[in-house]
Amino acid sequence: DRKVCDGSTNPELEPTCGRPLGLKFNSKTCDLYIADAYFGLLVVGRNGGKAQQLATSADGIPFKLTNALDIDTNTGMIYFTDSSKTFQRRQILFSAITFDRSGRLLKYDPRTKEVSVMYKGLAFPNGVALSKDHSFLLVAESIKMRILKFKVQAGGKGYVPEQLVQLSRIPDNIKSNEKGEFWVALNTGRESIQTDWLGFSIDPIGVKYDQDGKVLKQLDGNGGLTFNSVSEILEFNGKLYLGSVVKPYLGIFYA
Repeated sequence: DRKVCDGSTNPELEPTCGRPLGLKFNSKTCDLYIADAYFGLLVVGRNGGKAQQLATSADGIPFKLTNALDIDTNTGMIYFTDSSKTFQRRQILFSAITFDRSGRLLKYDPRTKEVSVMYKGLAFPNGVALSKDHSFLLVAESIKMRILKFKVQAGGKGYVPEQLVQLSRIPDNIKSNEKGEFWVALNTGRESIQTDWLGFSIDPIGVKYDQDGKVLKQLDGNGGLTFNSVSEILEFNGKLYLGSVVKPYLGIFYA
């Protein structure tokens, strides 16, 4: 019911209305893919209209908090995260309090219409970004405050990740730019960093990394509230676009 849902910020309505957390446009097929916290993986075709539900579970376990996604435009494969198999988005605080490690990294094959589990046991997997050469994925593991690196092709032990970066703030979304660099939004914990001994500014709200985890640039919040709770940073045409999952703003910076 659009009259009930449009513009609503009531968390109790989220299971009914849905809550899109991730969007990605496939430029080759003109399809818009959506990771909805409650309705799972969705797609809207080139002509628009109502979203089609593609997947709501994996290995017989329903998604509880579908979060972020990225697309391999060469294969059409959709990589996405289910942040918890226990808590919904409106119960997100309990995930942190209990140190929930039931999150999963998943992939959806549009040819077979099947979802497979790449890795499980993650502590609130959040943002996911595919590398420019499509050989690896970066995943933000929010509760452990780190960025993991997964090779797309599983080795003998499966999709075993390596830790790329350990952070002192909680990472949210990860977005790549046209050069293959990665912007990590630092959503919460702004009071936790007071020095710059790791190369950070006093109040970093976002950091740009190369594919090896080297810091290339940082975005300073200057201790203000204007860009509080930054959940996404997208670099496009020389500008940085900032968004928040909880605050009503769209920020623009020159890159």
